[in-house]
Amino acid sequence: MNARTSRTSRTVIAAAVLLGIAAGTAPPALAAAAPPAAGPVAQSPTVRAPEAEALRAAIGGLPSDGATAALVRVSGTGGVWRGSSGVHDLASGRPADPAGRFRVGSVTKVFTAAVVLQLAEEGRIGLDRPARHYLPDLIPAAYGKVTVRQLLNHTSGIPSVDPGNGDTLEDWYAHRFDLIDPADVVREATAQRPDFAPGTQQHYANIGYTVAGLLIERVTGDTYASQVSRRVLEPLRLKDTFFPGTDPSIRGRHNHGYQVFGTQGELRDVTVWGVSDAWAAGDLISTTADLERFTRALFGGKVVRGPLLEEMFTLPDASVREYGTGGPAAFSAGLSVMTLGGRQVWGKTGGRWGYNTAVAATRDLSRTLVYSVNATDAKGGDMNATARDIVVAAFGAPSAG
Repeated sequence: MNARTSRTSRTVIAAAVLLGIAAGTAPPALAAAAPPAAGPVAQSPTVRAPEAEALRAAIGGLPSDGATAALVRVSGTGGVWRGSSGVHDLASGRPADPAGRFRVGSVTKVFTAAVVLQLAEEGRIGLDRPARHYLPDLIPAAYGKVTVRQLLNHTSGIPSVDPGNGDTLEDWYAHRFDLIDPADVVREATAQRPDFAPGTQQHYANIGYTVAGLLIERVTGDTYASQVSRRVLEPLRLKDTFFPGTDPSIRGRHNHGYQVFGTQGELRDVTVWGVSDAWAAGDLISTTADLERFTRALFGGKVVRGPLLEEMFTLPDASVREYGTGGPAAFSAGLSVMTLGGRQVWGKTGGRWGYNTAVAATRDLSRTLVYSVNATDAKGGDMNATARDIVVAAFGAPSAG
């Protein structure tokens, strides 16, 4: 991560990474032939004028070096703000579609966690039971003590693996249409030594949610996608949210995603890209309107009910530290937490090639945020500048630590 010259900048970046907003360093400038910025378009801006101006500024000037479009929805007791900026695609230069669908990446984990918790509420899954109890043919004895709860809060110790797509961006691009079997991913991961003893450290990765998706299927006798659809998407009428399955395209209205390749800054359209490597950890497609509806319903206890909802707002024991760094654990079942503008904010971010997404809210729903940023290095190691500015505009700067 690039060095910063001020403590405020360092704090913003650190807190954003804590929430999971890893969106890449600024790539080389867009080619001179790129169309001019479409400019932000705010709809029903009822938040206070300074906040509205900060939000407009956050998504202004797109397309830029780091992003080609941004869609934002803010709501809560302080008012509502809707904004879009940038372009639908670089070739036509048409304004970005504010109702466009996009890949939500790891925001999918929130949906997966919600279904596991619903099944726990029904008594069909025990959070403190070993995952091997449900998947004895898939989870070996070496991981026999890993519980379902530890899958959800990233404390299982199961190592993360690359699902067969290679080691470089060019490799991943060449294999973007490969179909990955989630069971094979779990077998590969559990054939390795644990990163740590279950429940002793926290390591954010996809593997726990890949196992969780398979657990849903084993317990229900149904597909993971069907269960999420029946239990969450249909009751909440999330009509623009869907699982693409083996289809690498985004059906319906959507803005194109781009990725910078090579040292010369070649931009490629990466809108069409398979997601079977992510599956229950990151394959969902949605819109800002649907994600806002989902976030408000989830936090309001309409998706996961009663004590099980608290699992999503409970971090591991304070003795559990982040694997590799020793920092504090920041992930619960499906969500993560940080302090912004003096308020505790819970949420989740996700990144797929060409697309960064976030859902975030205060626990009392006094402020919610959903954004999609078409970042040109959406899976890089640094924070996307547009995403950072949106977060700060919506909630305020992270508290210094």
